[in-house]
Amino acid sequence: MNALERPPEAERILVIRLGAVGDVVRTLPAASALRAAFAGAQLCWLVEPPSASLLRGQPWIDEVLVFPRPALREALRRGRVRTLARTWRAFARELRARRFELVVDFHSILKSGMLAAASGAPRRVAYAPPYGRELGWLFAHDRAVLDPPRASRFERNDALVRFLGVAAPPARRPLRIEPDAAARVDRALGGAPAPVVIHPGTSDATPHKRWTPEGYGRVARTLREEDGVASLVTVGPARDDRAFAEAVVKASGGAAALAPATPGLGDLAALFARSRLYVGSDTGPLHVASLVGTPVVQLLGPTDPVENAPWPGTPSRTVRFPVACSPCRRGCSAALCMAQIPAEAVVAAARALLAGAAPGC
Repeated sequence: MNALERPPEAERILVIRLGAVGDVVRTLPAASALRAAFAGAQLCWLVEPPSASLLRGQPWIDEVLVFPRPALREALRRGRVRTLARTWRAFARELRARRFELVVDFHSILKSGMLAAASGAPRRVAYAPPYGRELGWLFAHDRAVLDPPRASRFERNDALVRFLGVAAPPARRPLRIEPDAAARVDRALGGAPAPVVIHPGTSDATPHKRWTPEGYGRVARTLREEDGVASLVTVGPARDDRAFAEAVVKASGGAAALAPATPGLGDLAALFARSRLYVGSDTGPLHVASLVGTPVVQLLGPTDPVENAPWPGTPSRTVRFPVACSPCRRGCSAALCMAQIPAEAVVAAARALLAGAAPGC
């Protein structure tokens, strides 16, 4: 890797990682290493609305800036070119007014590159191709060439930090739980033993990542009847997540119950932190669970098992069914790679982790 000789001098640093919750969460360990290396600097993170609440209150970040994507998208959809231009210019002025000295672009696509340039920072760092895409790397002064070309998101983000000449390791627990969220979850659980959490849902765009309600139900039933461990089923924000979670509860024959309401990502993280184990497919919540230290059983079908590996600092098991077309980037309606995952393999992975996991605390 073509690392810099020493970390750049900077007192005002902008981290850019837009995108889905899982992508943002997997950048937190890298942010914690940046904080250790630039202890006296002002560290600001530019993010999109869905992940902003989880970033606020994290000790590695001094400020969270929210990119006005919904307003820009709405103006574009309605053909309001002036509104689009005015919104963009106003946000660009806000970026420039903060006088950032260094931008670390973990996203490295055209949009993030344009935002990095709009900040006016004299030093901008991003990935070189192939991790730098859509010519976004053209906006960077320094471009990290990574080897190997295939790595987990955690490894990729860590490599960009190492490229900066930073030697500080990431925090052992890169995602901190807000005390208020922890207290709310404790009250909702009412002193019950730490459960297994099953998160069966996925985003609206990725239904092909879902396992079956019958499979999850069988896992919950087996763990309850043979191991004496209760399960809670969490509900995500997708349109049909509640119906899917209720189907899992029904398939469990009473061995699982719906989890207490978690109105924000902070509450969801607190619930995971109070749980013995997390079971679910490749989603943002799975990576949230691994970052708060909860062992995870990851069910994989169409997604790449290397790129989407859980946080290595937390015990995990990955369960896959070998299908010739997996992994793929698009998924399909049949999703045989998910449907054929045997419940026995998931139970075995859960038991292996439960044997070495202390109850959530």
